[in-house]
Amino acid sequence: MNKNISTFIACDAEYDESKIVIFGAPFDSTTSYRPGTRFGSSAIRNESFGIETFSPYTDRDLLDTKIFDAGDLELCMGSSELALKDIEEFTDKVLEDGKIPFMIGGEHLVTLGSVRSVFRKYPDLHIIHFDAHADLRDDYLGVKLSHACVLHRCHDLVGDGKIFQFGIRSGDREEFRWGKDRVYTNRFNFDTLEDVVTKLKGKPVYFTLDLDVLDPSVFPGTGTPEADGVSFRDLINAVKLVSELDIVGLDMNELCPVYDQSGASTALACKLLREILLMIYKF
Repeated sequence: MNKNISTFIACDAEYDESKIVIFGAPFDSTTSYRPGTRFGSSAIRNESFGIETFSPYTDRDLLDTKIFDAGDLELCMGSSELALKDIEEFTDKVLEDGKIPFMIGGEHLVTLGSVRSVFRKYPDLHIIHFDAHADLRDDYLGVKLSHACVLHRCHDLVGDGKIFQFGIRSGDREEFRWGKDRVYTNRFNFDTLEDVVTKLKGKPVYFTLDLDVLDPSVFPGTGTPEADGVSFRDLINAVKLVSELDIVGLDMNELCPVYDQSGASTALACKLLREILLMIYKF
């Protein structure tokens, strides 16, 4: 792979020597409310030079890591399945080379492409999901490949008892009923996360983080904002717990920069990405 010209700050190592590979999935064709998340990954990359490489939270520095930024994939906006196929194939390549794929969305449907690939390599895959929305509908207006259905489609792969959701505070009544006996859902916060992390020690975990888990007072730049979200500090502490697990793939999605002209939401996403990288990186 060739090095991307524009990279997330300090993530400019050579592909062969890298442990983590970042790539953007600029896709938002199934967005049900406000579009624009296709610009999220490039905005994070472009604005990352407004933050430091050093983290006061971990006392670690991105300058001491080997991370490759592959840039944005060129995804078909007219076909969800073709876009997911391209994501899946790219993730296959990263996994085959013994690296951790870290995808930046884009709308939440992009998670399915990466999960398909990771599940094929790790059949006992478990998923930790941070989000405001359950995303467990079987279809949305007749469409099964929608960001409102992505965790249902992931469940189609991994099965019962393998998905653990946190921060959930929105969803259709029927999807909550459907999910009750199939997925673990901690509504509103991360209160039981420590217990779940203890349970998942030693198991392969995919971590998907929808940024709208944050309260819109601190993160308005998203397509489907929901009141009563978590704080940035709560999220950082939760990510630290998750980083104790065997993370074999992950993503961060749903930044919609056009809905926060101040740039604060993008700056938050940049800082959060730095922290996640430094927490999961094996020094």
